[in-house]
Amino acid sequence: MPLYGNLGIRGITVMSLQKLARELDETARQTASMVEGIVAALGVLSDKSLPFDSAKTEATSQIVLALQGQDRIQQRCHNMALAVRQFALLPPNAPDAIYDEIWSTLVLDELRVPSLSGVAVRPSHGDVELF
Repeated sequence: MPLYGNLGIRGITVMSLQKLARELDETARQTASMVEGIVAALGVLSDKSLPFDSAKTEATSQIVLALQGQDRIQQRCHNMALAVRQFALLPPNAPDAIYDEIWSTLVLDELRVPSLSGVAVRPSHGDVELF
């Protein structure tokens, strides 16, 4: 079976697999951003030039902001797994519209808004991004 265009690979269109790959890239980027926020907080805590109370307050704030992303990352992963499970149930000749409908019914907004989806390709500006 050809591996190009909108022709299916065992029932899953190439377009849906490419979308899934972009969403996985974005989830990895968000996970890295969360970890970078925590690492930055540890840097603040270890900075001897800052007063301890100020460092503790700043680091706590950075850690809380970074960890807020965990729920969104978990939601993204759950929704992508749900989509793949639904794809697996489709017959090999299912039309592309069915795959598009599965993507559109997911709860996660980033999957429905093209300008927010797949921002992993955008250069990082160094700040923690809270989705």
